[in-house]
Amino acid sequence: MRIHLPAEQIPTAWFNALPAMPVEMAPPLHPGTREPIGPDDLAPLFPMGLIAQEVSTEPWIEIPGEVLDILRLWRPTPLVRAERLERALGTPARIYFKDESVSPAGSHKPNTAVPQAFYNKAEGINRLTTETGAGQWGTALSFACTQYDMDVKVYMVRASYEQKPYRKILMETWGGEVVPSPVDDPGHPGSLGLAISDAVRDAVSRDDTHYALGSVLNHVLLHQTVIGLEAQEQLALAGERTPDVVVGCCGGGSNLGGIALPFMPDPSVRLVAAEPASCPTLTQGKFDYDFGDTAGMTPLMQMYTLGREFVPPSIHAGGLRYHGDSPIISALVHCGRMEAVAYPQGKTFEAAVQFANAEGKLPAPEAGHVIRAVIDEALAAKELGEERVILFSYCGHGFLDLAAYDDYLNGRLVDA
Repeated sequence: MRIHLPAEQIPTAWFNALPAMPVEMAPPLHPGTREPIGPDDLAPLFPMGLIAQEVSTEPWIEIPGEVLDILRLWRPTPLVRAERLERALGTPARIYFKDESVSPAGSHKPNTAVPQAFYNKAEGINRLTTETGAGQWGTALSFACTQYDMDVKVYMVRASYEQKPYRKILMETWGGEVVPSPVDDPGHPGSLGLAISDAVRDAVSRDDTHYALGSVLNHVLLHQTVIGLEAQEQLALAGERTPDVVVGCCGGGSNLGGIALPFMPDPSVRLVAAEPASCPTLTQGKFDYDFGDTAGMTPLMQMYTLGREFVPPSIHAGGLRYHGDSPIISALVHCGRMEAVAYPQGKTFEAAVQFANAEGKLPAPEAGHVIRAVIDEALAAKELGEERVILFSYCGHGFLDLAAYDDYLNGRLVDA
């Protein structure tokens, strides 16, 4: 069962989670003064359009028509009933996934890359810098920048730069300049925190350049809510009132926020984050103020963190190798509105291969984490004899991650 929305039903406004949060959010702090930051403090990095969205208390924020024109290249995305996986598991649960792999970059990331490029271009910025873990965000921003005739330099975590050469080629095809990070230590495997430092250092050194972040910040999760908003309409078309549980993989939190936040106001819906056991930010991290980057150049945010100097193992799910998490996601976990689970790499690839054989779609390693959680939810429903409706975000395909599957299938995968 594939549920499609017509193009004219694409969401025209983003859902803003901030005014609906069950707890008060702590303000970000200036890295130098440790006082709450203001718009002028963020101006060297971000355009005012995004800064306003970062702190907005409006429940809905209109999507510019110029952004919708590009989003319509692939949105609305399909909602798919995973009936073959249900049969393979023998579960009474009904499993639905939002297929974000149909975007030009093959993941959910263009949902925020396009508006970020748009707001920067509208302010006269012609060059962006960014970091990327697995390469999905760098790919999405390269695609977005070429739509607005902008330059972009991508600092790619060195472990992924070496593991995933074809993502580098795709970024370069869309005009991106890609370098491994950290730039000053060729022997270091890198981390997202180090890559953020490299990208921020570059951005603040030039007047024509801003920095773009692919996850964590409020405006990024805002842009991703098109996923959950479409899913609400599609579930209704499928005859489902509401899901019992919404699940997403979590590195920084944008994909998870995109599918889950529109359902947050409904207390009957469980929200679940799935993360890697080798980078267990939500399940083992400390809820505290910390820098978003390793060098301590970014504002401090209250979030779950493993410490800005934490360097996770070189697992294949590079998009989940981040020491911190979105303040919104962190606050939801801390207050008990959202649950979090962590899985080792081997179990996620086991689930990904099972999904590929049942549904015919090869998941990105990041998506393997959410599929593992979904399978566990479906098996729990089977054990209890419950008709549970499970919704998850299939955040990206694994066509450029075949080296990871080669490692798994040939016994070379380290079960970190």
